[in-house]
Amino acid sequence: MAIKNILALVVILSVLGVSVAQKGLNLDYYKYKCPGVEATVRRVTEQYVSRQPSLAAALLRMHFHDCFVRGCDASLLLKSPNKDAERDAIPNLSVRGYEVVDAAKAALEKKCPGVVSCADVLSLVARDAVLVIRGPWWPVPLGRRDGRISRKSEANLPSPFVGIGELKKNFRVKGLNVKDLVVLSGAHTIGISSCALINTRIYNFTGKGDSDPSMNPSYVRSLKKKCKPTDFRTPLEMDPGSVKTFDSHYYTAVAQKKGLFTSDSALLDDPETRSYIETQVGTGGSSFAKDFSDSMVKLGLIEILTGNKGEIRKKCAFVN
Repeated sequence: MAIKNILALVVILSVLGVSVAQKGLNLDYYKYKCPGVEATVRRVTEQYVSRQPSLAAALLRMHFHDCFVRGCDASLLLKSPNKDAERDAIPNLSVRGYEVVDAAKAALEKKCPGVVSCADVLSLVARDAVLVIRGPWWPVPLGRRDGRISRKSEANLPSPFVGIGELKKNFRVKGLNVKDLVVLSGAHTIGISSCALINTRIYNFTGKGDSDPSMNPSYVRSLKKKCKPTDFRTPLEMDPGSVKTFDSHYYTAVAQKKGLFTSDSALLDDPETRSYIETQVGTGGSSFAKDFSDSMVKLGLIEILTGNKGEIRKKCAFVN
């Protein structure tokens, strides 16, 4: 890791140190309770993601979806016999990568039974998955505990179909600011979606057989070549031409009005988010890696459970 990146991370930790301590987390939380936690999780994550690099985006998305509902408590991982848990909600039906978290947790259970929470495992797996594809590193303070409640009805996640006002509100109520919104949207640089989620946007935006006027016409034409009117399955790159590389190219695409979702295009409708996009385009993404690291640390602190709250699950899919 370059010296300048190390120094930047020292600044991150010093700025967030008080907040992290107040929330009961610690970078060395498992130092004596279960030495080598991070090395174990990294080894398992590398085994999976090196074979299937697309898991990096999937696991990053899983972490985001978990933290936005009931906080970072691994409630997304819980299964329900009645299919009414978070993972059964429509936005989460396409979430994948559970096997990676389960494998890392199983390895830790052999090493230190009942010590490491699934919430911490998921936070580490998301970070390490991005590292495998040479994305940015961020510190993961540890000590989260697992929630016992997971409700399908509570999975009100930021929608790809909404405008900037709704997105800002979604993030604000979770303690994330406008910069976090535009920075974390940059995770779409490695994302894959499908024709199903943009069908209306390119074929019947207002009910009159038209396309969304906020999209680049040439981009609409290219999407129509890939997605026929009745095609809801074909996969689409969220950052065309750069989907395998974690970089700032996503902002170039958005600036060219080639954002795949309404929520991507909406970033041009706010002065602050638009300014950030223009800065990243103009500087070749000079601050994106550091900014992403900062925002991921904040994401990982949302509404966490510590102390006597929650539990340490033996298996991530089931409460004890």
